[in-house]
Amino acid sequence: MTQVVELVEHAPAVGVALPDALGRALAAGDIVEAAPDPYAPGRWSLRAGSKVGAVAVTAPGAGEPVTVRVAPKVPIARLFFLLGYSLDPKGGWRGGDVQVAGHRDLLPALAHAMERQVDRALRQGLLQGYHPTEDTSLVVRGRIRETDQIRRWFGATLPLEVAYDEFTTDIAENRILRAAVERLLRLPGVPREVRSGLLHQRARLAEVTPVVRGRPLPAWRPTRLNSRYHHALHLAETVLEDASVEHLPGGLRVDGFLFDMNKLFEDFVTVALKETCRGSGLSARLQDPHHLDEAAAIRMKPDLVLYGPDGVPCAVVDAKYKAQKRGGFPDADLYQMLAYCTALGLPEGHLVYAKGNASHAAHTVRHAGIVIHQHALDLDQEPASLLTDIEEVTQRLVNTPRV
Repeated sequence: MTQVVELVEHAPAVGVALPDALGRALAAGDIVEAAPDPYAPGRWSLRAGSKVGAVAVTAPGAGEPVTVRVAPKVPIARLFFLLGYSLDPKGGWRGGDVQVAGHRDLLPALAHAMERQVDRALRQGLLQGYHPTEDTSLVVRGRIRETDQIRRWFGATLPLEVAYDEFTTDIAENRILRAAVERLLRLPGVPREVRSGLLHQRARLAEVTPVVRGRPLPAWRPTRLNSRYHHALHLAETVLEDASVEHLPGGLRVDGFLFDMNKLFEDFVTVALKETCRGSGLSARLQDPHHLDEAAAIRMKPDLVLYGPDGVPCAVVDAKYKAQKRGGFPDADLYQMLAYCTALGLPEGHLVYAKGNASHAAHTVRHAGIVIHQHALDLDQEPASLLTDIEEVTQRLVNTPRV
């Protein structure tokens, strides 16, 4: 019988009886923090970090796999709002659209959301498009590939090597949806009723060529013609982002899905700030590369930099999803922001955290006059209130004094 370990994001460590092979597998897999208990052989101390979700870990010689479930601190509905806004801030997919609040765990909610989005995308039938095709034919279709014709048939008139655009359902958009559905069907912990829905969606996509596991996803771009697929495709890409993390060195195997809350929070904050800055006359660049030193040897990449109409930086932001210490947030964040402000020539910098004792604090650096702002966002509130807090941060950014 599969052992199930229940953990909570950033909660205190839990002692669990595990075979040493599985304990070492968890420690090596960067899934949770795992350490053997020095006073109790056969027991391991497990602590969840910022990755949430569920995984089943199998190690050679360890018998049955162990399933580790890490619950997020924020409610599932709030987490899916952050995800939905990050993927499409212009009124796109939202967790409430698929009633994710009815699921207590992340993976069932994600699978349910994916099944509902695919169903909505395919409600009018499978999208069709032109797919470049090369073929050997007895009739002329499209254009003749003269080089291949000479190389393969030595000047014979038949058969013909041709190239044409075929109007088909076997296009990138449908292939990505099928890959996401099949990915979720392989994961443990998907409820029976949700799995039944996913099987139905896979049957609708049965004529689409599967994406070979381990290969890059086919490229697609949003257009007016595929607009009904946009939300489903954004969510499918999220499902498939970590699909490669299925095998580890030493014969270890990991099946599951994990959200990195660090990245999710960073994506939400930067996308939301960029959206609320529209109309201010400023432009925002995400993950903007710069250098700290004159020789350009020390690289730095702030999460967001605002530029004025003259192309000169006017504000810098870094998002930090981390637990607050008793005495405040980590000092290292202040030093990092000081470096950003110094290199960019800015009098103020902004750190945005998830939660805190106060919504805003400011620190003036001695002998430099640089002001470092610390903003705290409470993620466990209604989306409208959270976006209002984002707008308040935006106002401070826009009003940052110019040097």
